[in-house]
Amino acid sequence: MKKALLSILISAILSPYLAIAKEYHVSIKGNDSYIGTFSSPFKTISKAVEHAFSGDIITVHAGVYREWVNPIRGGESDTKRIVYRAATGEKVEIKGSEIVTGWIKEKGGVWKVIIPNSFFGSYNPFKDSIYGDWFNNLGRLHHTGDVFLNGKSLFEMETKDKVFNPVANKNIKDSIGSTYTWFCESDSIHTIIWANFHTFNPNKELVEISVRRTCFYPEKPGINYITIKGFYISEAATQWAAPTAEQIGMVATHWNKGWIIKNNVIRDSKCNGITLGKDASTGHNVWSKDVGNVNRDGNIHYIEVIFRALRYGWDKEHIGSHIVRNNEIFNCEQTAICGSMGAAFSTIENNHIHDIWTKRQFTGWEIGGVKFHAPIDVALRDNCIHDCGRGLWFDWMTQGSRISGNLFFNNDMEDIFVEVSHGPYIIDNNILLSKKSFLNVSQGGAIVHNLIAGAIYNHSDDRFTPYFLPHSSDMAGLTTIYSGDDRFYNNIVIGSGNNTDDIGLMGYDNAFLPVWLDGNVYYNKAKPSSKDTHLLNDSLFNPEVKLVCVGNKIYLHFNLNKSYYNHKIELINTMLLGKAKIPKEYFEDPNGEPLVFDKDYFGEKRSLGYILAGPFSNLSAEKIKLMVWPK
Repeated sequence: MKKALLSILISAILSPYLAIAKEYHVSIKGNDSYIGTFSSPFKTISKAVEHAFSGDIITVHAGVYREWVNPIRGGESDTKRIVYRAATGEKVEIKGSEIVTGWIKEKGGVWKVIIPNSFFGSYNPFKDSIYGDWFNNLGRLHHTGDVFLNGKSLFEMETKDKVFNPVANKNIKDSIGSTYTWFCESDSIHTIIWANFHTFNPNKELVEISVRRTCFYPEKPGINYITIKGFYISEAATQWAAPTAEQIGMVATHWNKGWIIKNNVIRDSKCNGITLGKDASTGHNVWSKDVGNVNRDGNIHYIEVIFRALRYGWDKEHIGSHIVRNNEIFNCEQTAICGSMGAAFSTIENNHIHDIWTKRQFTGWEIGGVKFHAPIDVALRDNCIHDCGRGLWFDWMTQGSRISGNLFFNNDMEDIFVEVSHGPYIIDNNILLSKKSFLNVSQGGAIVHNLIAGAIYNHSDDRFTPYFLPHSSDMAGLTTIYSGDDRFYNNIVIGSGNNTDDIGLMGYDNAFLPVWLDGNVYYNKAKPSSKDTHLLNDSLFNPEVKLVCVGNKIYLHFNLNKSYYNHKIELINTMLLGKAKIPKEYFEDPNGEPLVFDKDYFGEKRSLGYILAGPFSNLSAEKIKLMVWPK
């Protein structure tokens, strides 16, 4: 009896804290007047948003949902989240577009549609143009809106004539696709779109136009601990996301903390797929708005934005710590993932990022597969990033970050660019196969156990940029980039076989600060640095590295020789790497733990006494074939 009474008393005391999480269901066959159960589901995700509180789950069933999901509440902690998920085994699409019918044949493959502006509600992306700091429109107008034929984005033209008489752009990957074109005009009543569908009849195909700025974005900050899982998200009219602006992608965290974005397919954003970025309170395109002030460049404006963010609460307790995992992101014209300051303390892992900035209709200084400002303590690992203009761009305040176990190829600018940062940052166990592997306009990097088959550049920079106290956003100071203070250990560097190319580490002969190079292997006329100690320079040996794609699997083929296996090197760890000179911080894991580089690209243990250069352990053959994606 006493035990029963005690149990009742404990239950009464704890009952407010043990409330059972509710699950709300959404179905295209539902009704928003229903109660949101499995048998009586809501019709829209937005209706479920109104009901969900911390700990609740919103399960969305198969179908296309054309709405902006605007969460009004978040979770309370990492273990008490609000979870938005696609029902298991069901295809659930969230689209920023609407279907458009009633096309009228003009001439040849060109059709037009006249749309009343009331169709768009409060936002008409065919009246809104892309703009922002560091955006280059290449001398023409670009609307945030877009036209899609059977899920494929068409190319906007600056004149109607170029719709009727399209010319293929032979400088891009999809030159034939560039002849599928559109042009728009708007007045106070109507929007008219002309589109060249060639042999397709748009009234018999799926033709959509983007009408919403975003697909999943809380209108206000303070919406933390949200999970987005298993959706197909596409076709929003997203705006350019400068680091000095509010950053709104198709999925956007809006200056919040602790989101998990996983197992989604995210495609066809006018600018950005996912943004982990800043809000508008610290400034919105402040450089563009400061017209006529010739003494204040973008560098000064961004520093002011950073100080405002610090005053407004940018710290680990409130901002960042997101997880972006197992997503496929493609066909976005600025980035797959970007974030200014809001990506700090986050993990980006096992994502397939490809075909970013493929149309090349505009350009700017914020384009890449992943583009982060202030990636403090960011772990970016086990991703496959290819066919982007630039693969990965860590810009400003890269400190405590680790770029590990990633596959890069077919990126036509660089695989990795680290800009005006003071470190420490670590690049280890990666495969870098583009023509330009690494552009380093920073200092304080440790580049360890990578396979590098492209050019490496290092430069100084006279901009003053911040550095921080270890594992924190507390600013410690600002200084310029001298170049150097870098470590290159146990990498394989492969040249093109041409004595005149610039593949190798010879550029570090001119670094201003000290550099440490040891245990690196140079093949096929790659050029070593004179500062490299204990190197293997097998200049005439060509490993014949190539990638072979079989379905969704990617295999790496290459050759090795006896001199490689006889090259004795040491195991690298935090104590050997020391501290980065400017921030006086050790090269350690983003969580602050010391590192031993005893695991390879696949996470397999390196055998003590048999440490091999490059990203793979336990090799022994002359001809190697490895499946490098997926792992």
